[in-house]
Amino acid sequence: MAKREKVMRMSVEQPLWRALTAYRVLTMLYAIGLFVAAHDKLDRPWLAVAYYAVLAPWTLATLPRVANAASCTRRFLFADLTVALVGILLTPLADSQQRIIDGVPTLPSIWTAGSVLAFAIKGGWRWAASASLLVGVANVVQRGAFSRDTLHNVLLVCIASIAIGYVVELARASERTLARALEIEAATRERERLARDIHDSVLQVLAMVQRRGTAIGGEAAELGRLAGEQEVALRTLVAGGMVPASYASEDISQGAVVRAVEVPDDDPAEPDGAAPCDLRSLLVPHAGAKVTLSEPGAPVLLAPGAARELAAAVGAALDNVRRHAGDDARAWILVEDEPDEVIVTVRDDGPGIPEGRLAEAEGEGRLGVALSIRGRLRDIGGTAELISVPGQGTEVELKVPREAARDARGKAGKAR
Repeated sequence: MAKREKVMRMSVEQPLWRALTAYRVLTMLYAIGLFVAAHDKLDRPWLAVAYYAVLAPWTLATLPRVANAASCTRRFLFADLTVALVGILLTPLADSQQRIIDGVPTLPSIWTAGSVLAFAIKGGWRWAASASLLVGVANVVQRGAFSRDTLHNVLLVCIASIAIGYVVELARASERTLARALEIEAATRERERLARDIHDSVLQVLAMVQRRGTAIGGEAAELGRLAGEQEVALRTLVAGGMVPASYASEDISQGAVVRAVEVPDDDPAEPDGAAPCDLRSLLVPHAGAKVTLSEPGAPVLLAPGAARELAAAVGAALDNVRRHAGDDARAWILVEDEPDEVIVTVRDDGPGIPEGRLAEAEGEGRLGVALSIRGRLRDIGGTAELISVPGQGTEVELKVPREAARDARGKAGKAR
């Protein structure tokens, strides 16, 4: 079955970068607007013009740098903060001391906060605190004294940036936890799928070779013994879990990344809106001299993937009949097409299953019922119920709600 790698990026901080991009542009226009409104009051307006001639191109040219965490490097952050600090320190040279004492905004005005917020989003609250400290020192220097307005402005920027930095760190930790949970879930699903496939093919063949070799005797008995040993070893491996090589949980600057090998329930080339499949056509091959199939006269339509999994579960149930009920046992398959669900019942006239035997078999690594039947039905949103009375045969009832079968493919893709 074809496999394809799917990369899921989860980054709750990405909206913060988009907001920062807009903030930088708007505050740049705001700072220029303040200058235009009061340019005639400045002592050296040409110095402010020279600064804005640098600030405007810098802001527009560096918009890609604040689009995501990967582009926002440390070198850029320090260069951006330098532009803000230079603007603050140039304010006493461009404006009069009296206006500065009266509380006139610095040349970059609130554009400076954008530089500090970039530190917060990129590196967390510690980076934000360091950048805020530098901005606070620059504000005190340009005022020439420590004033109440300066303390208010510096604290506002400091608290806001530290809070945002702390939230970003929490979001990243949550993303790592979620990525790990998705990785474990995907690995578990892959292990169960492999276990089902192995049970339906390799383990059944090994068990048959063991039985036939023991019955024939001679050199064939030795071959049967080896096949039995390999069956036990393979069952132990399946029960213990196979380590998937293609799952990873990474913590990069853009947030957590989960890489998972997606194994579709149906053909990769099959479109999402593929035509429903008639379940009857998949169950007909199971009918025979000792297996009676009873089905409705009209098509029993299910999503292709759900129909194939349901038919495979029926096949696994019949394999159990052949293996445990004896060669003379008969089986009956009943298909019921209800308005809200499809029910398939597999019944046999064998000796039945002793109480507690299923749990014991699962503990020994024999996962036929647990994975090949119940696991398949669970994956497509259905249920499997097994009823057995010693001496009265076994009945396996498989139910697939139509809505669950229709959505099974989409849910499986999200979970992986």
